[in-house]
Amino acid sequence: MPTPVFMPVGTRGTVRTQGLERLEAFGARLILANTYHLLVRPGPELFEKFGGIHRWIGWRESVLTDSGGFQVFSLGCTIDETGAAFRAGPTGPRIALTPERSIAMQRAIGSDIMMAFDQCIDSTSGHDQARDAMERTHRWAARSLVARGESPQALFGIVQGACFEDLRRESARVLGEMAFDGFGIGGLAVGETKAQREDMTALTAELLPREKPRYLMGVGTPLDILEAVHRGVDMFDCIMPTAWAQHGRAFTSHGRLDIRRGVHKLADQPIDAACDCDACTRHSRSYLHHLVKESEPLGWRMLATHNLRFYLRLMDEIRAAIEADTFAAYYATKREELARDDVDNPAKRPEPRKAATRGAFGVRIGDEFASIEHLASGEVMHSVVQPDAEAEAVYVRQSKLLASQKPLVVWDVGLGAAHNAMALIRALEAAPRAPVEIVSFERDLDAFRLALANTGPFAHLRHRAPHVLAQHKKYERDGVTWRLVEGDFLAHYASAPQPDLIFWDPFSQKVDGALWTLATFRALYAHLRGPVELFTYSASTAVRTSLLAAGFRVARGVATGPKEETTIAVKGDVEHPWLGAEWLERRARSTARFGADVPEALYAEVDAAVENHPQFSSIMRRFS
Repeated sequence: MPTPVFMPVGTRGTVRTQGLERLEAFGARLILANTYHLLVRPGPELFEKFGGIHRWIGWRESVLTDSGGFQVFSLGCTIDETGAAFRAGPTGPRIALTPERSIAMQRAIGSDIMMAFDQCIDSTSGHDQARDAMERTHRWAARSLVARGESPQALFGIVQGACFEDLRRESARVLGEMAFDGFGIGGLAVGETKAQREDMTALTAELLPREKPRYLMGVGTPLDILEAVHRGVDMFDCIMPTAWAQHGRAFTSHGRLDIRRGVHKLADQPIDAACDCDACTRHSRSYLHHLVKESEPLGWRMLATHNLRFYLRLMDEIRAAIEADTFAAYYATKREELARDDVDNPAKRPEPRKAATRGAFGVRIGDEFASIEHLASGEVMHSVVQPDAEAEAVYVRQSKLLASQKPLVVWDVGLGAAHNAMALIRALEAAPRAPVEIVSFERDLDAFRLALANTGPFAHLRHRAPHVLAQHKKYERDGVTWRLVEGDFLAHYASAPQPDLIFWDPFSQKVDGALWTLATFRALYAHLRGPVELFTYSASTAVRTSLLAAGFRVARGVATGPKEETTIAVKGDVEHPWLGAEWLERRARSTARFGADVPEALYAEVDAAVENHPQFSSIMRRFS
């Protein structure tokens, strides 16, 4: 197989939206499937019956299987020296995923390349934690080699070590001395900066045996791939071609396009005149814009087809340049091309300015809007969607109680840059109603004050209310009272007036972890008198589990940006689209259904609280 090579991701035995004949026509030689997901369903017995994945899915080319180590990291499984544990099915048993079981499952799948079971952690973890995970990965790697037995399948080890040079050197040395057929560069694209990723990639690739392939796992954009080839990497996989397509994004020779933009509504030209895929040879940007805006599945499929063709053609070009010994010149030109956004219709960009900071926060200027960044964690408030639009959709427009004419109290938990409170104030000014009192809680006002000092990019603050609030901690006008409570929410909420609406928008679980715990939700539920609606941007299974275990009824909230759902929690008699059997089944399959604050000793109690919740009473009777 010629390298460098890109693997379309077929996690569950299918590349989303794509038929295999299309991938073959584009020249795909290798696809990736995932051991963890195929173990959960359909299970090893099916592959043993069919003689492996190739016959089952009808794929004549090669298959690489990931070991499941990344899913153990991303889904929050319980890990010890033996392996990882999770539970499958609504009432199913806990399943252990060990190096031995991972390799046994990969042998049953019959992939051409297997991956050793590893422990992946956040790349920004501390040195001690990174060393512990690396050393466990080495022990699991040795066990994976033993479990391989006499199988003719290739087996790759996975280098870990986060962003620490000494650990990457040690991991590459230890694994390089083992009898692996190739090596994955793991633990990247999980929190580090682009520069850190490129530095660690270059270091690790240089240290690994030159005669064996090097595989940068889960990375990335076309530019990321080009940079990694430049640093010595041979193999790649990433969900971006299909995931970006789902949100109307395309990679082209004209730069990255967002086909949702209004500029494409009447555009008669193809996405990319240089491309020979069906999306480009048969359809205009106008038609694809229409499909995407109407959420038609055909739009997703066509853009995914184009993006995969773009990736695979890029690999053809890279290989040709290497074979012709012209890669250095190709790299110098191509890295500029791949960094571009829509050169035909450039978005208006703000004038360059010195980055503004205050305390723990900084202003991040994007292509179309500004956001507040927490500098230490790198997390960004409203990083993907225009913040004012998201605030209105998630926190204001969904409320049933706001549509009534009774006086209301609104708790705004996590004032931040005041997008949510100002979205509500704008709505109240547009449609006056009975009095509303807003109580904003914030323990660190630097984000708010930083945004107030930069109202150029933060247009929602060009209003008298936030400036008065910042100076006097209270604003009153035309039936709206807005009060500011500075300090820890948990120390102050009991003395605040009982709320009717709660905007639950703490910065993140990493920065404001205490506000996302089961104990906090239980205390809050006990304090509230109801009826109360709580809205939050999170749709994680763990957060929903804690809300249900606390007593709230929980419903699906609107989509926002890449999130297919947000969350609504209710105490009292207010109707919303409640979670049902489908979510319960999905939760039962999840290995991340508990928050990090919930000890394993409470898992059974929390499971029982969810499954016996009145919201699911009829469903659980069917299960039993």
